[in-house]
Amino acid sequence: MTKTLKGIAASDGVAIAKAYLLVQPDLSFSKSAVDDVNKETDRLQNAIDKSNSELQQIRDIAAKSLGEEEAQVFDAHMMILADPEFTGAVKQKIEEEKVNAESALDEVSTTFIKMFEAMTDNPYMQERAADVRDVTKRIMAHLLGVTLPNPALINEEVIIVAHDLTPSDTAQLNKKYVKAFVTDIGGRTAHSAIMARSLEIPAIVGTDTVTKDIKEGQKVIVDGNTGDIVVDPTDADVEKYQNLAKEYAAQKAEWAKLRNEATMTADGKHFELAANIGTPKDLTGVLDNGAEAVGLYRTEFLYMDSAELPTEDDQFEAYKNVIEGMNGKPVVVRTMDIGGDKHLPYLPLPEEMNPFLGYRAIRISLDRQDIFRTQLRALLRASAFGHLRIMFPMIATLQEFRQAKSILLEEEKKLVADGVKVGKFEVGIMIEIPAAAVLADQFAKEVDFFSIGTNDLIQYSMAADRGNEHVSYLYQPYNPSILRLVKHVIESAHKEGKWAGMCGEAAGDPIMVPLLVGLGLDEFSMSATSILKVRSLMKRLDTKEMAKLAEKAVTESLTNDDNIKLVKDNVK
Repeated sequence: MTKTLKGIAASDGVAIAKAYLLVQPDLSFSKSAVDDVNKETDRLQNAIDKSNSELQQIRDIAAKSLGEEEAQVFDAHMMILADPEFTGAVKQKIEEEKVNAESALDEVSTTFIKMFEAMTDNPYMQERAADVRDVTKRIMAHLLGVTLPNPALINEEVIIVAHDLTPSDTAQLNKKYVKAFVTDIGGRTAHSAIMARSLEIPAIVGTDTVTKDIKEGQKVIVDGNTGDIVVDPTDADVEKYQNLAKEYAAQKAEWAKLRNEATMTADGKHFELAANIGTPKDLTGVLDNGAEAVGLYRTEFLYMDSAELPTEDDQFEAYKNVIEGMNGKPVVVRTMDIGGDKHLPYLPLPEEMNPFLGYRAIRISLDRQDIFRTQLRALLRASAFGHLRIMFPMIATLQEFRQAKSILLEEEKKLVADGVKVGKFEVGIMIEIPAAAVLADQFAKEVDFFSIGTNDLIQYSMAADRGNEHVSYLYQPYNPSILRLVKHVIESAHKEGKWAGMCGEAAGDPIMVPLLVGLGLDEFSMSATSILKVRSLMKRLDTKEMAKLAEKAVTESLTNDDNIKLVKDNVK
């Protein structure tokens, strides 16, 4: 029987395919005695062999889709399977204690995991705990006869159905086969939603119950434009959505014609449309979608994708590649933003009650100046190859900015003294803490630019964790209180002759864009795949009319919903 579910539209597009449930199976078991130990060790070996074969397949696919370096994690997993100290210990426990393979595997793996986790002086060995945990889960699944989801092995068209998707889950998705995904939790700012827009596949998040409402193999329609999910659709439903998919494809073809055009409003005002990136590999999408700049280069991925702190030369090459690749167009590079929900296995951080309010981003950089100075030197060297804008994240006070800039200028002086060429660069801050937004008029006297990070600014202003589904209703980008902060930041920048941008997800939001045009935002940075759609929208906007609209949104509207209605009623 056909049923329709509703969620948050997180990535545009329409897809029709069968469901693939990416749900972790029940791996619970009971400890039991066995009479035939040979039969039990054979059962274990069979599970090991199946795991090895599976990992080899996953590794081959990962090498092709993600690259050889990323695929090497699976080599580590296969090494554990081949390690006689690990598998031999499990077999020995079966033989000596006459227990079932599940129990023996669990006890031995727990011992190994604790041993590796205790190696606090050796980050590399500490990481092996996670590898043992993953390998154990795979062997256990084969012992119990249950299927462990392997998104990298998908070889037919499917729609992923999951409670949530981790960045590593999303990284394994092959857009040739994965036509869309839907999740129980999450919002438009979740990592999985951002990845979906980068992959250009439809996505709906925050449905609450999709993993309970959809069964493996059921036909599903996903409309990422509206947030509608149709389960077991009728032939008429399929025909309707196939036509919608064709209309959307035709619309995208129209947007593509704008790739090489400047971003101009109906009354001839230019705005800079930029792209957010995580690695140099993302440049292809930036250029294919006609971005006029990189508005946010998240450098933390350099740290997260490495087994140790990246060297100055490693970072220099990455930054240089991006800056050169943009052919003179501006590149905003955000210094390391680790902490909160982003952790490094080789850089232990203190356990905190509220990590998003704790030791993170610029606070780590100013404390661990050895790490910070290395990054700044790499950036300064790369500045000689194009148009660089350096941005400090999570700035709360003028003292923090002054200290960070002072360290930057110290490193510039040292490089110049050593005969190293340093180009021109701008220095700005990310406005994501309300204290900085309120004091923007003073910051504007000392910075070269602002870039507003709406995801955290909203989270901190509303005192609501954006990853907590129980308070997700408080993620309100159009709330007059948020818009008043944004207005103050933009006006403060302009008063001092500086520019203001936005690099949060709101910059590409079709409801927010008319308001931001009206408020006079200079630069809009978003997922690369949103650029042409926003460029098309801006061609229809008159800045004088949008200024009147924004003034109403800030002074007359009382709620987030008031402003959604205001824009929908006035922008067609």
